[in-house]
Amino acid sequence: MKQLLTSSVIAAIIVAISAGAGFAGAWTQEKGKFYDKLGFNFYYASKNFDPDGGKSDFANGGTFRDYNLNNYIEYGLTDDLTLINSLVYKRIDKSDTTADLTTWGVGDIDVAARYRLAEGTWGILSIQALLKIPSAYDKNDRLPLGNGQFDYEGKLLFGRSLYPHIPGYFNLELGYRFREGDPSDEFRYLVEFGIDVTRSLYGRLKLDGIYSIDNGNRYGYDGNPTTTNNFDLGKLELTAGYKFAPAWGVELTITPSVYGQNTAAGTNFTLGLFYKTP
Repeated sequence: MKQLLTSSVIAAIIVAISAGAGFAGAWTQEKGKFYDKLGFNFYYASKNFDPDGGKSDFANGGTFRDYNLNNYIEYGLTDDLTLINSLVYKRIDKSDTTADLTTWGVGDIDVAARYRLAEGTWGILSIQALLKIPSAYDKNDRLPLGNGQFDYEGKLLFGRSLYPHIPGYFNLELGYRFREGDPSDEFRYLVEFGIDVTRSLYGRLKLDGIYSIDNGNRYGYDGNPTTTNNFDLGKLELTAGYKFAPAWGVELTITPSVYGQNTAAGTNFTLGLFYKTP
C-alpha cells in the first residue's frame, strides 16, 4: 500500500507538468469577492477495494450510482480570511439481484474558513478549519446519503506560483479529520498542479487521498458502499477548464479511484459552471 502511494505521488508530479488548473487551495479570496461553482456529478461503481487493496465485484452483481448537484462557494470576508460552504443535493441508487434501493435529498453540508498566515516570494501558507454537518438526512435509511455523524477537520495548506518559468501553480494540503461516533478518524492529503495552456484554456491535476487512522469500530455496512468505516482511498482528479468570459468558465472533470481499502472503487464525472468576481 505504501509503495503504491509513493508511486502514485511521483506519477502525479510527472504528469502534472503537462496537465494543470485555474484555482488553488491555499490562496484566499480578496475582501468582498467570491468564487462560486455549480457542478453536476455522476459517480458509478461496481467494485470494492478489498482489505489488501485489490478489487472485487459487488456482491450479487450489484452497482452503485450517485447523481448530485453541488454548489461550492468561497467568499472573502477580509483579504486574509475566506469563508467556504459546500451544499449538495443527491440521488443515490444501489441495485443487485436481490433489491433495488433509491434515496434522494440534501447530503452532508460543509462549512469552513481559510486564513492566510503568510505570503512571499516563496509561496503562500494558510490554515483551514472545516465542520461537516449531517443533519439534512436520515442516517438510518436502508441506503443512507452519508455516515450521519459530525466531522471536524484542521488543515495546513501551502501554495506556490510557478511563474515565470511555467504558467501555473503547485498546491499541497495536509489535514486531520476527527469523526464523531464509530467511524475512524482520517489523515487527509492533497497534491495539486495547475497550468494555463492559453489565456482561456487551463488544466488541473490533483491526487486527493484519505488514510484511515483505524481507530473506529470495525463493523460492516448495509447500503451505501462509499460510507464504510476504516477505509483508505486515493483519487486522481483530471480537469480541463475554459474561461468563456472574464468572470465565467466551465470545467469538465474525471476522477477515478486509483487505490484504496475497504470502500467502493468507482469513478466520478463532473460538469461545472463557475463565476469568479473580476
